[in-house]
Amino acid sequence: MTVRADYRYFQPILTRWHDNDVYGHVNNVTYYSYFDTAVNTYLIEQGGLDIHGGAVVGFVVSSACDYFASVAFPDRLEVGLRVGKLGSSSVQYELAVFRAGEEEACAAGRFVHVFVDRATNQPVAIPDGLRGALERLV
Repeated sequence: MTVRADYRYFQPILTRWHDNDVYGHVNNVTYYSYFDTAVNTYLIEQGGLDIHGGAVVGFVVSSACDYFASVAFPDRLEVGLRVGKLGSSSVQYELAVFRAGEEEACAAGRFVHVFVDRATNQPVAIPDGLRGALERLV
């Protein structure tokens, strides 16, 4: 069971009308956008990531998600974030989607960022500011 207490940072997410699919719940692919929003908001606000002009960017190289309960518009969600593994140039995030205020997750996922030089697309060491922010989530 994936519970709220297992996560260190939470990003509020408002579901949108078009998140629902023809079955009346948020489509599985939309969860990945929630994950991206939670991680990148944290990296920008806490780690100083410059998505527009920074020399280093993060590329997603692996991702997965398990689903436990449906969510649908107009649910208010919170995405929990923690770091499962922190390497020299990569990080594995572990995430969970909760309805606002609920203790058990509706979905749990993970993805790996490899940090690369924007100009060469070659892996680089995670910059100090980002590393410090990520270490707080281990």
